[in-house]
Amino acid sequence: MDRFQAMATFVRVVETGSFSAAARQLNVGQPAVSKTIAQLESRLQVSLLLRTTHGLSPTEAGLRFYERAKAAIQEADEAELAARGAGAGLTGCLRVSAATTFARLHIVPLLPRFLAQHPELEIDVILDDRIIDLVAEGIDVSLRMGELADSSAIARKLATGGRSVLATPDYLARAGQPNSPADLGAHEAVIYSQLPNVWSFTRDGAAASVSVRGRVRVSAAEGLRAAVLANMGLTIASDWMFAPELASGTVQRVLKDWELPPLDLWAVFPAGRMASAKAREFATFVERAMTPPYSQQA
Repeated sequence: MDRFQAMATFVRVVETGSFSAAARQLNVGQPAVSKTIAQLESRLQVSLLLRTTHGLSPTEAGLRFYERAKAAIQEADEAELAARGAGAGLTGCLRVSAATTFARLHIVPLLPRFLAQHPELEIDVILDDRIIDLVAEGIDVSLRMGELADSSAIARKLATGGRSVLATPDYLARAGQPNSPADLGAHEAVIYSQLPNVWSFTRDGAAASVSVRGRVRVSAAEGLRAAVLANMGLTIASDWMFAPELASGTVQRVLKDWELPPLDLWAVFPAGRMASAKAREFATFVERAMTPPYSQQA
């Protein structure tokens, strides 16, 4: 049994969830995949997979083996890439996770340029506003915004964006223009449930906080955008989230002389192993793309 090939086969089985799907991707017969996994379990003297009516899932030992095996395969890929030289370009599949709205507006439109630079590379983009387990989901790099909850995360700051109180001209014509944070108490707010409903501002060293109210509360950025654009109220959001509408005037900033805490964009890499060349190169690409003037004009 070729140990490295067996590891690669096991990783593919875990990621696809079945022998048949792994066999199709590896371009071999299903019996060959089943035999390889059986030989691997025999050699390790441990069960690596749970076989259920819903498919296959790794045991606790299998999950540990999967994480180490995948890291070893990535290290081998890195070694080959280094031997061939940087001019050989990136190959394989890069798995990226990002918040849905941010990716739709700022990352997906950039992918053709990145893929053109690396014609042997494929990209799998996982869109989710939640914080997901990078190791369990097989993510190479995650683009996250705000404070990082996990202080042990392997992360690199890519950009910093502004945050504003935003509303449509139609809403402001109906409800009036707030002139101070205290005025927000009389307004209808669209509340993003992932953030507190107490908004804090600073100006010339002075601080002000206001508790806002609203009849609409949403759990995802796409819903927040839709509610604001439907003239349902004002909200606090990153300028990235409403970049096209700010550029066109469809939404406007209010309380411009009051500052809100900025929002950082991070590239987060799976803990426990070195970030792959693909992940590092993609993070650098995004960092350059999000550097002003892009982030101001987008």
